[in-house]
Amino acid sequence: MLNFDYYNPTRIVFGRDSIARLQELVPENARVLVLYGGGSAEKNGTLAEVEAALAPRTVMRFGGIEPNPAYETLMQAVQLVRQEGLDFLLAVGGGSVIDGTKFVAAAVEYPREDPWHILETFGAKISSALPLGCVVTLPATGSEMNHFSVVSRKSLQAKLPFASPHVFPRFAILDPVKTFSLPPRQIANGIVDAFVHVIEQYLTYPVNAPLQDRYAEGLLQTLVDIGPRALATPQDYDLRANLMWAATQALNGLIGAGVPQDWATHMLGHEITAMYGLDHAQTLAVVLPPLLDLRREGKREKLLQYAERVWGIREGSDTARIDQAIARTREFFASLGMKSRLGDYQISAEAVPRLLAQLEAHGMDKLGERQDMDLELSRRVLEACL
Repeated sequence: MLNFDYYNPTRIVFGRDSIARLQELVPENARVLVLYGGGSAEKNGTLAEVEAALAPRTVMRFGGIEPNPAYETLMQAVQLVRQEGLDFLLAVGGGSVIDGTKFVAAAVEYPREDPWHILETFGAKISSALPLGCVVTLPATGSEMNHFSVVSRKSLQAKLPFASPHVFPRFAILDPVKTFSLPPRQIANGIVDAFVHVIEQYLTYPVNAPLQDRYAEGLLQTLVDIGPRALATPQDYDLRANLMWAATQALNGLIGAGVPQDWATHMLGHEITAMYGLDHAQTLAVVLPPLLDLRREGKREKLLQYAERVWGIREGSDTARIDQAIARTREFFASLGMKSRLGDYQISAEAVPRLLAQLEAHGMDKLGERQDMDLELSRRVLEACL
């Protein structure tokens, strides 16, 4: 196992009717901005429940944060916070709302005139941020328990990540009941997103970290087991609870502590989303299988371990077992209704040079756990996605 420093200050409040706990979690004198996405949080009563729990604090709303949170939208929230002297942010929604809220928290106090610099430097220059909490309504990104965020800028067709310990949520409320009314597409996206988060931290090369491996394999097996059932039976509290907890565990830093991490699938996926507007999870389902195929030599030992421990594939040659594991991965995505080719989304070969140009512009020319995935290999992966 490699050396590491693991830190996570986020307090988790999990279970039915847990939104009422906001009364004790948010400071009594806080001036709160509640950030959310579309109208579902308002229609299903979640916003009213949140505001009732926050009374008698000063509370303002900011809605309209997109599924891929846009810099242009988030800067409007930054302006509102500054104008009204608000001092606590509460994200109500899924990973996009939480990611956007993290950006707002950092941008309000950022010394540069254009806070896009936060994304250009991957958060390296953040020295402070407003405190924030989360009410999670969509199990997917795990953003509620980490210090990562991804923000898009429409004018640049760019989607970039940043990280800072200053944007860890102070707390995260997870009530599985809030997922019952979500559309199937969002649940499927969440399952795929969580699954690939685990893969990116697990499917690299061995470093004598058996506990991290078994923890990651347990999460993958859990998602494979409960994912399709949670999608098929939306009112099953236990299935939705376990899905929600698995998604949070998938990216809270623990399974990635002391092990190499990849993230090439995510970087390619971000560029596809920024240029063509696909859902984040849709891009992951497209990119991951061909990426594993083309990088099978570097990932050989862990791919064989993945085949055996996650999919129970123990017979046949090494090549055959790896082939089966990749095929089973693609089949799992299909069982969730997730397409796995760019052509399924009417994206043709002309996309490849455009995406490569964006990767190069954003400094994504050395990807993967060994930083040996150059633009030529990225080109081959993207062509295999067609």
